[in-house]
Amino acid sequence: MSQVKTIQNESLANWLPRLTPHGGPRFLQVADALQAAMVDGSLKPGDRLPPQRQLAQQLNVDLTTITRAYDEARRRNLLEGRGARGTYVAAPKVELTSILDLSMNTPPPPDGVDFDDMLKQGLSQVLMRADNELLMTYHLAGGSDSDRKAGAQWLAPMFGPLDAREVLVCPGAQAAIAALILALTKPGDIILAEPASYPGLRAAATQFGRRIIAVDADQHGMVPDMLEAACRQHQPGLVFLNPTLQNPTAITIPERRRKELAGIARRCNVRIVEDDPYWLLAEAPPPPIATFAPQQVYYIATLSKCLTPGLRVAFVLIRDPHERERFLAALRSFALMVAPLTAALATQWIVDGSAGGLMAGVRKEARVRHRMARDILAGRYSGAGDGLHVWLELPAYWTPAQLARAADSAGIAVTPAEAFATGGASVNAIRISLGSIKDRGRLQAGLQRLSQLLARGPESFSAAVV
Repeated sequence: MSQVKTIQNESLANWLPRLTPHGGPRFLQVADALQAAMVDGSLKPGDRLPPQRQLAQQLNVDLTTITRAYDEARRRNLLEGRGARGTYVAAPKVELTSILDLSMNTPPPPDGVDFDDMLKQGLSQVLMRADNELLMTYHLAGGSDSDRKAGAQWLAPMFGPLDAREVLVCPGAQAAIAALILALTKPGDIILAEPASYPGLRAAATQFGRRIIAVDADQHGMVPDMLEAACRQHQPGLVFLNPTLQNPTAITIPERRRKELAGIARRCNVRIVEDDPYWLLAEAPPPPIATFAPQQVYYIATLSKCLTPGLRVAFVLIRDPHERERFLAALRSFALMVAPLTAALATQWIVDGSAGGLMAGVRKEARVRHRMARDILAGRYSGAGDGLHVWLELPAYWTPAQLARAADSAGIAVTPAEAFATGGASVNAIRISLGSIKDRGRLQAGLQRLSQLLARGPESFSAAVV
């Protein structure tokens, strides 16, 4: 015991700050002294710091000052608490990868939203109000009544008031797409999609033995005349559309065309899967296609793309009760249910308004990042100004695969057009995701590095590699 005290007293003597009246807030002087001592080696990872009350007495300040100083030091990742054993100097955090990830479509962290506190508060409310045993047992597929009501509330901006029985809760949009393919098609059936489309569709269709045929698209999305011709020629089991800020092209299908596509679905008696994860992130989006052909269209809205990927919750709107049962039977074959705790947290956030606040923050942050991309990429930027990604058409001297390799060598991850191809002519483009890099400064560095690559061309990259 005496040896531990000696070590603590030596550590105190080595880094103890001299507080000055003009040195700024005292708690910051203490935190700065801690950081300086770690830099010069006076304090080392694993050293135990004195209790806060003892340090307050030593420095002749009140306890609140030291509490704030320790909190600030933790914020800087300088300290770690070990419960009753006390507070210790933290080991430096190792950056496991220096890659600047512009490849993964995730919501950006919103400025001014304390996500940690939101998570703690949400889980606290769930555990206080719910039966903990029910949170840890099997549930019927499709969600509880309260989860479905929350889903109806989430979909209200798109559709207005909904019958909650028509809303099903699923473990993510990918599971919903897979279940719809299983429920509505059979092996060998054709699924129509745009030439560049969500890669998860191709993965599920291939796994289940379905074939995707591309239908031509223009600057407004899938071309109606081409869809009608393809429906009559191929008699598809499904048409897949991602009509708002489409992944990857970021095109939003205008209302008039949505009505035309809905009319074709009715005339040709074909079902549409409307995967619409970005509707709530868009500026004044048109009504969903499902509003124009409610019996023909199955609508999917996931929380993963507008709130956080950790919420593997998607809401599926299916009007016909028999079709809902077919869908649930297919879903149960590979994904029995949403994790009850996750569903309960999503419901809590929707009901208490936290989800709306988080989404508003994500939307605001995404627009800031689009402005950054527009400024850095200059004439090459062709984004919509909102959403999570930019579809960047490349100069003729680059191919998507070449640029992706060059970017990887420069420490940047991007997604080449080939990852989204469903057929037809290849597109000379890449997708840039703006949300997966947490820090704006690092995002700016990644975009600047990419802009330099685009300007130099593949010859300079080849020379650099040699």
